Amino acid sequence: MDPASVAARLLAEARETNERRLLVLAGDRERCFSTLRTVLEALSVGVTDTVLVSDRDALPCERVDPKRTAELLGTTREIVVYDAHDALLPNALGQLSGVVDGGGLLVLLAPDLEGWPDRRDGFDGSLAVPPFGVREVSGRFRGRLIDLLYAHPGIGIVDVDSGGIERDGLTHPAPRIGSSGNRTEIPDEHAFSRRAYEACLTGDQAEALRTLESLREGRRAVVVEADRGRGKSSAAGLAAGALAAEGHDVLVTAPDARNVMEVFARARELLDGEGLADPDGERPLETATGGRVRFAPPAAAAGEEPDVLIVDEAAALPVRVLEGFLAVDRVAFVTTIHGYEGAGRGFSVRFRDRLEEGDHETHSVSMADPIRYAAGDPLEIWAFRALLLDARPPVEPLVADASPETVEYRALSKGDLAGDERLLRETFGLLVAAHYRTEPDDLARLLDAPNLAVRALIHDGHVASVALLAREGGLGPDTRRELYDGGRVRGNMIPDLLTSQLRDESAGETVGWRVMRIATHHAARSRGLGSRLLSEIHGELSSRADWLGVGYGATPELISFWSENDFSTVHLSTTRNDASGEYSAIMLAPTSEAGRGLHDAHADWFAERAGGMLADPLRDAEPDVVRAALRSTDAPRNPALSERAWRHVASAAYGSGAFDAAPHGFGALALAHLLDPVAELTDRQERLLVRKALQGRPWDRVTDELEFVSMRMCMRELGEAFKPLVDEYGDEAALEERDRYTDD
Repeated sequence: MDPASVAARLLAEARETNERRLLVLAGDRERCFSTLRTVLEALSVGVTDTVLVSDRDALPCERVDPKRTAELLGTTREIVVYDAHDALLPNALGQLSGVVDGGGLLVLLAPDLEGWPDRRDGFDGSLAVPPFGVREVSGRFRGRLIDLLYAHPGIGIVDVDSGGIERDGLTHPAPRIGSSGNRTEIPDEHAFSRRAYEACLTGDQAEALRTLESLREGRRAVVVEADRGRGKSSAAGLAAGALAAEGHDVLVTAPDARNVMEVFARARELLDGEGLADPDGERPLETATGGRVRFAPPAAAAGEEPDVLIVDEAAALPVRVLEGFLAVDRVAFVTTIHGYEGAGRGFSVRFRDRLEEGDHETHSVSMADPIRYAAGDPLEIWAFRALLLDARPPVEPLVADASPETVEYRALSKGDLAGDERLLRETFGLLVAAHYRTEPDDLARLLDAPNLAVRALIHDGHVASVALLAREGGLGPDTRRELYDGGRVRGNMIPDLLTSQLRDESAGETVGWRVMRIATHHAARSRGLGSRLLSEIHGELSSRADWLGVGYGATPELISFWSENDFSTVHLSTTRNDASGEYSAIMLAPTSEAGRGLHDAHADWFAERAGGMLADPLRDAEPDVVRAALRSTDAPRNPALSERAWRHVASAAYGSGAFDAAPHGFGALALAHLLDPVAELTDRQERLLVRKALQGRPWDRVTDELEFVSMRMCMRELGEAFKPLVDEYGDEAALEERDRYTDD
């Protein structure tokens, strides 16, 4: 049997079963392309149904650059060819496996499989962050991938150098009983049109549409969950069209406008079929009943007040962003459970709890039946396992009794993870749960990147808590100078920030470990496991590093956690993260004298510049975030006020002085208190210090936000807040001014 025959039989079997198959052509690159041309000539597939993903324009069909494969999401092809000779990109492999239609073929062009793990390619180069070189990158990810190519059904493997057929990939499935007619049953009672239900391709889709009917009125939330290829976006589109047909304003949001193409396509089909769509409209869709379907990115959608909000690819958004959408009375969250391009479990683990605790009447529906290919498709099963798209933490009963006293601290080497599939799945599953978006690339980094390390707490043989660490710093003078002059150095986030933005050319000289992610199983949270893990990491690495560090989207709760574990703030970013919508906090825990020097210099510098930042770029930072960040900064300050400024502050606090006449002194005094509180103020008083004295917000807005009865009461409370600060910090002039108003 020759390669063309292998391909033809695989494709025939795929078509017969409405499944997909994978063909690997391995060996010399030129021979791979030569063999590929012979294979494609033998297959009855049109050029328009074939796409080549390569940096070479080697076939007379559509070609997509390997770094732009995300553009193919939401589309399908019968033949997808991925040339992985220059670089095997895990994200691209996952995305392309989702592009292959039922009855289609994924063709992987690869180097000789036996030597492939030992080769270093373009993706390996991205893992070699300074001071490491590409030779220090391992090939465990590709080794595991190759093992699974040989282990899974439906995968043909051809050695193009020898011409040998190593696997024909045929599964010889038993004949299947086909179905005829419409596969859906229209509910006896339904609010949406019959046409909407006739457009459903599976019973799951019809059930999802029926559940989405609840968005017609009331304060309702609907959650639709499914793997890719189940038609969840189509169901959302049909619901959007049906709601717009009734005159509702439907706003659709997603991480990227490309994610909602199917939503709008199905909505338009439904509205066109019922004669309600604006014939000249594109987006938004306008209806004859006054309804519409429109798109806005997440940041803009948070400020909108539509009748109905549909959030597509919800699991790819941070929990904080999702929580903001709960201000809308009627909202649907449509989400992929296991995304080819990466989706974290923050939605299913954290946000679902928040949703259930809220005041929305919540309805949930899951979709399991594939639409584009048959259930049990071999390519999907292989992709899920190879890329750990369905990786999960251990099931709850296995770690439900975990406590700091029952766990064992372990360093999990890359060899440990690659050699133990269960350990790898549990570890990666927990890391997925810790982050709003985890990609197949992250699995390769975990197994191969020389700068990453994993530490875990093990309970009865199962991972209860895990931390992913990145070694940073230890950079040579040339690299540090490059950073200082505006260059970028991959994989060194904290030295990069301290050097390029905060102008410390020596910051990259010290060596540190940044906690990239830390996660505790949700069944064992709030028991001190995270703190125990950090304590063990500190004890282990303190002799080999100058500092431990962390950078994350700042919330009061997270700042408190890190502060309680001896990390202190040295920086708040001046722009919000596009994905999380939060300002990022950078915190350090020094472990050596050199690390202490770095920490102290930047903590002092942060305290010195915080007032100016809060008055301008951080003017909209949440007061509780500011309070927590300043309180966790190990750099107390004495307010350096002139005699005149002290008299003004004291007179405004105790007498007839006015804040607005000279606000700068109030800001300096507020900052000193928040950095190192010496007086007991209420939470609202401290929020008032942030909003008015530091951020300079207008009185009316501060009054409304902090829920004062009147502006006069807000002003009076600010004076009350400054009284104990004048008492504690005030110089002779301040106390003399105070006594003028307090002496009988």
